[in-house]
Amino acid sequence: MADLAAACLTAVRDCLGLQPGEELLVVSDPTRRVIADALADAARTLGAEVVALEMAERAQNGAEPPRSVAAAMAAADAVLCPTAKSLTHTKARRDAVAAGARVATMPGITEPMLVRTMAVDYRKVVDVTNRVTAVLTAGNLVRLTTPAGTDLTLPIAGIPGHASSGVIVGKGSWGNLPSGEAYLRPEEGRTEGVLVVDGAMAGIGLLAAPLRIRIERGMAVSFEGPDAARLQDMLDRHGPLARSVAELGIGTNDGAILTGEILEDEKVAGTAHVAFGNNASMGGTVTVPVHLDGIVLHPTLLIDDRLVLDNGVLKI
Repeated sequence: MADLAAACLTAVRDCLGLQPGEELLVVSDPTRRVIADALADAARTLGAEVVALEMAERAQNGAEPPRSVAAAMAAADAVLCPTAKSLTHTKARRDAVAAGARVATMPGITEPMLVRTMAVDYRKVVDVTNRVTAVLTAGNLVRLTTPAGTDLTLPIAGIPGHASSGVIVGKGSWGNLPSGEAYLRPEEGRTEGVLVVDGAMAGIGLLAAPLRIRIERGMAVSFEGPDAARLQDMLDRHGPLARSVAELGIGTNDGAILTGEILEDEKVAGTAHVAFGNNASMGGTVTVPVHLDGIVLHPTLLIDDRLVLDNGVLKI
C-alpha cells in the first residue's frame, strides 16, 4: 500500500499539478474503489478539496457517465477518472475541458500498473512525445507496416497531432494517466489497406491470434481471426460509423508493458495503434459512443520520407 500511496502522490502532484485549495473530483466505479480512495487520500495531503463520485460501471469504452457526474466534472478544477471503461472519448470529458477543468482519465487502471508507470521519468516521456507529435503535425502521409502483415496508408495533411505525455497542468488540458503517446485522427474516409492487430485489442485484451482487418475508404470492411466476430459486434452495435478509422497513435512510455489493459498497452514505447469509432475528441465528426484501439507490434512507420519507427524502435 505504501507503493500505491507514493504512486498516487506522483499522479496528483507531478502529473496533475494539484494545488492547495483546488477542487478535485474523483470519478470511479465499484471496480476501482481502492485506487479512487488512494488518489483522494493523496490529494488531501496536498490541501485539495476532494469530492468522490462512484457510478455504475459503463457498458463499453466511450459510454457517457450519468448527467450528475458530467455536471460535476465541468464544475471541478481537476478531475481524475479511475474507471473500468474509458471516459476519454465522451461529451462529458470534452465539456469539462471546455469549462477549464484539467482531466485525467484512467480507464482499466490497476494497482500494479499505477505503481509501475508512475515510476518512469516523465521529463523523458514529455520530450519524446512532443518530438513525435511535431513530426505527425507536420506530416502529410503515413505508411504503417509490420512483420505480421499490416500495410496501411493514412493521410494526415493539415491535421494536428496530440501529445499525451502524462503532464496535465494547464487549464483545460487533458489526457490519460498513465500516459505516453503521440496521436491524431487520420483524414476521414481515406485510410486504405490492411491492419493486423497482433498485440492487444480494446474490449478483448491480449490476443491469442492476430486480428486481420481490411480497411477501405477509411472504414473497416472485413474482419478475420478468432476474435473477429466479437470485435465486429462491439462496433456494429453502434451503427456503420463505428467502423471508422478514428486514430493513429505511437507509444512513447518506456516503462509501460503489454498487459491486455489498453490504457497501458497503447503507451508501450515502440508500438503503434489504430482505433475505430469516435474521433470527436480529436476534432473529427464521428460521435459514436465507442472507441476501440488495436495494438500492432514491431511496426515500421514512415511519415512522408521520415522514419519514425523501425521494426518497433523509435527513431526520433
